[in-house]
Amino acid sequence: MIRLEDHVREVPDFPKKGIKFKDIMPMLQSPEAFRVAVESLGAKVQRPDAVVGIESRGFLFGAPLALHWGVAFVPARKFGKLPGRTVRQVYSLEYGEDTLELHADALKKGQRAVIVDDLLATGGTALATAQLVRQLEAEVTAALFVIELVGLGGRDKLAPLPVHALLSLPVKG
Repeated sequence: MIRLEDHVREVPDFPKKGIKFKDIMPMLQSPEAFRVAVESLGAKVQRPDAVVGIESRGFLFGAPLALHWGVAFVPARKFGKLPGRTVRQVYSLEYGEDTLELHADALKKGQRAVIVDDLLATGGTALATAQLVRQLEAEVTAALFVIELVGLGGRDKLAPLPVHALLSLPVKG
C-alpha cells in the first residue's frame, strides 16, 4: 500500500530561511506513488469537461488527470507565457502582485472545469485561476490539490468552492 505522505520531502529554509518547503519530487520519482496520486485526485470529483492546471507544478498532476478522464487540459500560465489572445487576472502575493493568464478560447461558456495544483497554501493563486475560468463563462466545479497546508486560510478563501486535498499537512513541522 502506497502512503503518499512518505513521498513528500520537507526541505528546511527553502526558498528562504524559516520556510519548510514541501517537495513532491519524491512522489514524481515513484511511478506507483504518482499513479496513486493522480487516480486519487480523479476519484475526488465527477469527471469535468476540462482540467485547469496552475503553472507549474499543477501541470504535473493536471495533465495526467486530464488524460485519466479523457478531457481537455488548460494551462493557467504566468503573464506573457501564452501566445495569442488571453484573459488575465492580477492577484496579490505577500510581497507584491502577480498575473495569471488563460487562452481566451481555452474554455467554452458553460463548460465544467476542475482546478489542479500541487499545493494549497493561502489560496490566492487558485482563487485567481477560478476567476479566470469564470471570465470565460465556464464553471469551476472543484479545486484539487495534492497537499493542503492547514492553517493558512486557503480553503476559506476558495469557499464555497469544493476543495479536496490528498494530504493535509501542518505549516510547521
